[in-house]
Amino acid sequence: MRVSIKDVAKVAGVSHSTVSRALAGNPLVSERTRRRIERHAQKLGYTPNALARGLVTQRTCALGVIVTSIADPFVAEVVRGIDQVAGDNGYRVVLGISRNDPAREVNAVKELRESRVDAVIVASSRVGSLYGPHLQEIGVPIVLINSQHPGTFLHSVAVDDMLGAKLATQHLIAQGHRVIGHLRGPAGYRATKNRLAGYRKALREAALPFDPGLIQAGDGRVEGGAQAITFWEQTPAPTAIFCYNDMTAIGALHALKQRGIRVPQDVSLVGFDDIAFAAYCDPPLTTIRQPMFEMGKRATQMALTLMRDPAIPVPDVIIPGELITRASSIAPR
Repeated sequence: MRVSIKDVAKVAGVSHSTVSRALAGNPLVSERTRRRIERHAQKLGYTPNALARGLVTQRTCALGVIVTSIADPFVAEVVRGIDQVAGDNGYRVVLGISRNDPAREVNAVKELRESRVDAVIVASSRVGSLYGPHLQEIGVPIVLINSQHPGTFLHSVAVDDMLGAKLATQHLIAQGHRVIGHLRGPAGYRATKNRLAGYRKALREAALPFDPGLIQAGDGRVEGGAQAITFWEQTPAPTAIFCYNDMTAIGALHALKQRGIRVPQDVSLVGFDDIAFAAYCDPPLTTIRQPMFEMGKRATQMALTLMRDPAIPVPDVIIPGELITRASSIAPR
């Protein structure tokens, strides 16, 4: 039979309300009494009833997390950071998958609220502004990762995409490259727009012309990296390519090798994210490191703060990226 809070109270020689307060960390219960109650609860094998506790506290200790895909290495690392902080604070993680579909993403937020999660972290959002009509009905803090849409219920943790792209392009310029292509991300993404802007800013500051022909569309996935070969349909072909993310760069590396175009001897490649695979490519990939694990932790800490007191002003967080130089980028021949 399931051990109840009354069983713990009987063994500990206190009221069941004292046990409830002690296990909830209520400061009205002395430290000595709390520890004694916790020892008895552990010996009896007592586990709190989350549903009953939620009815009393109006909290479920559940944190909703929406991602594009669990197969994305970037997302996996972010979720690892979320899960660590959530677990350390007694919260469980409820996962929803948007599959890059704005309608699915909005519905996932509403479904999580129907599950009575206490806050939502969206690690896939490009449609944060669409949450507006649903905010009053959702009624819990929403923290977006890499998608800034300020508002009463919306808060964000993001990497500085423009600065990261500028650093990547400046690195190639410093190596002596003057014809630099950019394999951009999916249309409509804030990161796509800002990384293109950072690339253009680096060219402008180096007094290099911007050539629209050196921009090719990608989709942020490995398959989209194959578009890199279209750069060789024009003259002059680039001596370096800055890719929207590491998955794109890995796809480009594979497609270029199939065409007999060597990296980095014939063309240098730079990615963005520094996923785990980046260091194990052949050659290892130069990239802009996003602190993915840290971003997940910061977003969860923000959500916990907002849950404790929604009136506390919590500023959005912008984290700079870091240039990681590896063998995929060298000076042009």
